[in-house]
Amino acid sequence: MREVIIIGSGPAGYTAAIYAARAALNPLMIASSVEPGGELMKTTDVENYPGFPNGLMGPDLMASFQEQAERFGTEILFEDVTEVDLTGDIKIVKTGNGETYEAKTVILSTGAAYRELGVPREQELSGHGVSWCATCDGFFFREKVIAVVGGGDSAMEEANFLTKFASKVYVIHRRDSLKASEIMQKRSFDNEKIEFIWNSAITELKGSPKLDGVVLEDTVTGEKRDLAIEGLFVAIGSDPRVSLIENQVEISKDRFIKVDGRTSKTSLPGVFAAGDVIDPIYRQAITAAGSGCVAALDAEHYLSSK
Repeated sequence: MREVIIIGSGPAGYTAAIYAARAALNPLMIASSVEPGGELMKTTDVENYPGFPNGLMGPDLMASFQEQAERFGTEILFEDVTEVDLTGDIKIVKTGNGETYEAKTVILSTGAAYRELGVPREQELSGHGVSWCATCDGFFFREKVIAVVGGGDSAMEEANFLTKFASKVYVIHRRDSLKASEIMQKRSFDNEKIEFIWNSAITELKGSPKLDGVVLEDTVTGEKRDLAIEGLFVAIGSDPRVSLIENQVEISKDRFIKVDGRTSKTSLPGVFAAGDVIDPIYRQAITAAGSGCVAALDAEHYLSSK
C-alpha cells in the first residue's frame, strides 16, 4: 500500500514528487513510457524559468527535476497507466505491464497536449520555427515576420502578445470569421502589426533546418500560394489528458479536471490534480510546478487528517 501515487510527470508531477518525498510519503510516480517529462521535452530553449539566467533546454530542465525527485526517494516507473479506480478509500492503479498498485491518495498530473496541424514535418520543425507557446518562444522572434494559426481567444491573445517582438504577425484562419470574443477581435483588428489571412489552411511547412515559409490553400477555391515567415505559432486549442478518469472525477465543460478553488482537491476524497490538466489559461512550467507543490501539500494534509 502506497501513501501516494503520482500519475504523470512534467513540472507538476515532479514537483509533487519532490514535496511528497521530502514529507516521507515515499511516492511512486508513474511517468509514462512514451512521454515522460511532458510537453517541455519538446521544447528547445527555456529562458523564462526562474533560477537559470542563461536559459537551458527543456529536456535538461526536466532531467534536473527528475534527479531532484529521485534524490529524495521518489520511485519512478516508466510505464503507462491503463486503468484506475479512484472512487474508494483505496485507490487502484493498473499499468500496461500488468501490475496493479494501491494507494491512499493519488495526484493526477497527466497534462494537456497541444493540438497539432497534422501537416508533414510539423514535429521536425518544432523548436525550429514552429511553436505552440507564444509566452515561451516569442522572445526569439524579434523583428521577424511570423504567423499564428487559429481563430479563438487563445489565438488572438497570442497574436497580440507576439506583436511585442515581431515586425509583422499574420493570423491564418480557415474560415472568414473568428470564434474569438468581441473584445479580442477588436483588439486584434485594431493592431497595426496584425494582418488576417482568411479562408486559408496550411498544407506544407518549408525550410531546413529552420522554418522559412508555409504553403497556404484557399479553403474555398483550392488555390495554393506561398507565404514567407520565420515563425509559426499553432493556437488551435489543447486537449487535457483526462480519458483515464473522466467518468470518475468531475470535469469542466472544456474538459479540464475541476479543483476546489486554489487547492488541488478534486471531486473525489484523496484524489488531487495539478498542472496543465487543471489549467486552461496559463499553461506554464512555473505555474504547473507551483500547482504540483499544492497537490503534494494537500495530499500530506489529507493523510495526516486520517
